[in-house]
Amino acid sequence: MTKYKESIMKAIFFAAACTSILAVTLICLFLFINGIPAMTKIGIFDFLMGTTWKPNNTPPSFGILPMILGSIYVTAGAAVIGVPIGILTAVFMAHYCPSKLYRILKPAINLLAGIPSIVYGFFGLVVIVPFIRDTFGGDGNSMLAASILLGIMILPTIVGISESAIRAIPQSYYEGALALGASHERSIFFVILPAAKSGIMAAIVLGIGRAIGETMQSSWLQETRQECLPGC
Repeated sequence: MTKYKESIMKAIFFAAACTSILAVTLICLFLFINGIPAMTKIGIFDFLMGTTWKPNNTPPSFGILPMILGSIYVTAGAAVIGVPIGILTAVFMAHYCPSKLYRILKPAINLLAGIPSIVYGFFGLVVIVPFIRDTFGGDGNSMLAASILLGIMILPTIVGISESAIRAIPQSYYEGALALGASHERSIFFVILPAAKSGIMAAIVLGIGRAIGETMQSSWLQETRQECLPGC
């Protein structure tokens, strides 16, 4: 009877996995099929490498190279800001944070992960943009503003996963480093963090993936027009 139940559960789990894969495959197929006519008319090279996006012109132009470069620049800036802060915050929460502070800090970080992107965008529009405008001049709508905002947005993902990866390392690693004469800091940064690098890399990849996927708030804070990119 137990073996029969296990077979049923295995079949259910397999069906669920196949459903997820099928859903993603159908979405990609739908986009590809509906994009073929446009790609045939515009040309894949002109679409990807074109520097002008003016669909209302006669004839229209559909170049998305400035958008691609803008996304790359903003994502790189967000990674430079968010990754070091996120990893150091995870180290603090795993090995330095007092229990009373942890009970406040952990729910706060989890709450940040649940805030809608549009709220982040509004925060950037009313706080970050004026700060950059008053500090550096200009109108404040820049890739720097978008990078700072995206760096804040990816923090909960990086902190949460990195902390879990650090806490998953056996205590014997830390105790062994102390027994060999290493300080508390050296034990963490030269033993614990290298041992948790796979989980930390996963956190970085997921964080950058979210940064790439978030476009609404970036469109508020950066100018992606052709003239904003050097060489275009």
